[in-house]
Order: sequence, then structure tokens, then C-alpha cells
Amino acid sequence: MANKTSQHILNTSANLLGFCLVIITSLHFADKAENSLVDELTSIIALFLTLSSALSFFSIKTEKPKMERSFERTADYLFLISLFGIFAIIVFIIINFWSH
Repeated sequence: MANKTSQHILNTSANLLGFCLVIITSLHFADKAENSLVDELTSIIALFLTLSSALSFFSIKTEKPKMERSFERTADYLFLISLFGIFAIIVFIIINFWSH
């Protein structure tokens, strides 16, 4: 059975992981990481995206159809959670920007 979404999840989650790392790095350069909820949330989202990438890769490489579906489904769920997390980060940044 061919993977339906694993290639897309692998590519997109790796790109979004870079986005999260840019946010974390910029917060540390601005010395705002210590008292920022964005830093902690972004770190968790980066972990989910890393796991999603790894599971997508395993889904592509495995020869066992049952494990392939399991890896792909788990990667898909982690990716969806990560998207909602990134949305929350963006909303939080916008709220903080407008309140100052």
C-alpha cells in the first residue's frame, strides 16, 4: 500500500520545525525567553514536529503495511496538533504585539 500523506508530512513538518527554531532563537537573542510562554510552547511544538517527521520517514521506509498505517496515522495526528500549536503561537504573538 502506498503512503498517502507521509511524504507531504515529512516535507512540511521539517519546514515548520525550522520556523519553530527561528522563533526560539529570536526569543533567546532578544532575551525574552525566560519569561515567555511562547518559548515553552514553541519547544513543545518543535518536539511534536520532530516526532512527526521521524514517524513519516519510518512510514515511508517500512515494508509492513500495518506498521506503515500506524506510523502514518500517528505522524498525521502529531502534525495536526502542531498546526494548532503554531496557530496558538501566532495568536499569542499578535496579542502581545498589539498590547504593547
